Amino acid sequence: MAQDQSQYLRWVIPSHRKPERGRTWYIIAGLIVLICCFFSFFTFSAWRIVFLGLNSNFLFILIIILSLIIMIINDSQPTEMLNVELGPEGFRLAAHFYSYDEIKNFAVIYKPKQSVKQLYFESKASLRPRISIPLRNMDALTVRNFLVRYLDEDLERDNIPLSEQLTKVLKL
Repeated sequence: MAQDQSQYLRWVIPSHRKPERGRTWYIIAGLIVLICCFFSFFTFSAWRIVFLGLNSNFLFILIIILSLIIMIINDSQPTEMLNVELGPEGFRLAAHFYSYDEIKNFAVIYKPKQSVKQLYFESKASLRPRISIPLRNMDALTVRNFLVRYLDEDLERDNIPLSEQLTKVLKL
């Protein structure tokens, strides 16, 4: 038996957001990395620079290097377009299907003056991350009215999460 296609909402989103970083951003980021590396090997004692030797923080240097490598690899990856499909049993994001049984609630945040138009799904499993989906050209009210039939709505969420705000401000 074929599914009624009117029971589905579909749109396309980019796989990741590529922030616009200018020359100033790279200079500031480079200075922060250099300062962190410096203080991993040196400290100040009685207003003199002291080398830490074997007490240097090598793990922190490793974390900084790995973070830089991950950022470079991530920035070099092309942005793919992913299909989003909301249906009566759950939603599909690219190749992964999420049943509504796995989802605790949803929230639609629409603030046109701030260019915010996001859909959030909160998982019932505490170790699963929140799923954030940009609505792009979809009507926020249509998506909300569709999902409210299947899930509880989180009416207390009226702003984007702090982690996403920081990511946007820091251009990460």
